[in-house]
Amino acid sequence: MVKITENAKKEINATLQSPQIPEGYALRVGLKGGSCSATYLLGFDKQSPDDESFEVEGVNVLIDKRHLMYLIGVEVDYQLTEQGLGFTIRKI
Repeated sequence: MVKITENAKKEINATLQSPQIPEGYALRVGLKGGSCSATYLLGFDKQSPDDESFEVEGVNVLIDKRHLMYLIGVEVDYQLTEQGLGFTIRKI
């Protein structure tokens, strides 16, 4: 399904342990927009009835059931880019 690199896993776990993130939250991977103009979405959220929950690399990941087929083969990474240090999502 979704792959999470070691760098991303460290940052995700650190964020989930932060006092600003309420207990019970998980990593949400999804899409914003539709069709050819969709962009990837990454955030922290509680599970809703429309979500599937997966454990990936020890991280609880939430994906809206409508987005599942579009997220197969996606990799979440944490790296330095031209925009700065942060999460990246790409199709592998």
